[in-house]
Amino acid sequence: MSPHLSATCVISVADLRKRLGEVDAVDGISFTVGHGELFGFLGPNGAGKTTTINMLTGLSRPDAGTIRIAGIDCTQTPRAAQHLLGVVPDESNLYGELTGFENLSFCAALYGLGRAEREERARRLLSELGLAEAGDRKFAGYSKGMKRKLAFAAGVIHEPRILFLDEPTTGIDVASARQLRERIADLHDRETTIFLTTHYIEEAERLCDRIAFIVAGRIVRIDRVEDLLQPIQGRHVVQISSPTVLDGLNDALSAAFPGLDCTLLRHGLLRIEADTPVPVGPLVRFLEDHGAEVSEARRMQLSLEDVFVRVTGIEAEALRKEKEKTGGPR
Repeated sequence: MSPHLSATCVISVADLRKRLGEVDAVDGISFTVGHGELFGFLGPNGAGKTTTINMLTGLSRPDAGTIRIAGIDCTQTPRAAQHLLGVVPDESNLYGELTGFENLSFCAALYGLGRAEREERARRLLSELGLAEAGDRKFAGYSKGMKRKLAFAAGVIHEPRILFLDEPTTGIDVASARQLRERIADLHDRETTIFLTTHYIEEAERLCDRIAFIVAGRIVRIDRVEDLLQPIQGRHVVQISSPTVLDGLNDALSAAFPGLDCTLLRHGLLRIEADTPVPVGPLVRFLEDHGAEVSEARRMQLSLEDVFVRVTGIEAEALRKEKEKTGGPR
């Protein structure tokens, strides 16, 4: 068992539902999150991630189902556990006319921190996130990465027991994303309970204890990261690219190389899997003998991305291209 997991249930959701217009944005989902756990919601835009987090944090009332946070029934009183929560929304809710320091101080004051303590925490967080020199500049003039880092600081300045992060690194620069991931990992080490939504598979694999795959408002799989990865351990993969047609060669390949699983991903890209090392040289020669011009053949390491594709049927490339938010439920 991960040292971060606990039998103590901090978040409990049962048969949660929310309809937005004609769409079942959240369609009967149930899950629990343990004390100190970093629980990930992984799915494409439109899957229901933001709608779920809005209900859990009291911004939206569910149509049906129950929500309990730290033993408090929040179903009918959505903000009953507000004092325990920190929230970093997918879009900034800070004030453009205030400086970074003033925004953090204001947020801390809302949680009842005294002046000396809130100013000390604001300065410390600005320094830790590389924003010390920008602390006295107005928030409206910040870059996107700086805005996300300040929003993160505002969500944790009161040191909440439970932290909700909605797509915290979407669309920002690499350096800012790395800083935020380091801060998230640090809070996890200090046993903060964290609920993270993301469509970045690598981020979920790197940070989370458990992950829920959510598609079209429904959870299709929940498991620990190591258990999700277990079926692909020891699998060998080769991906072959060819500018010429590979269609129709699967049956011939399977007959010539028993034990290989051959899949044509799209025109010109062939994926080959096996429980033993794949013979690249003989494969390339076979394809060339059958009229295919091979431009690349490379061995690959299977990852959570492959598990996600197998469970959901959604190509991971579609998630990576979602840099900007789309309309409708998220």
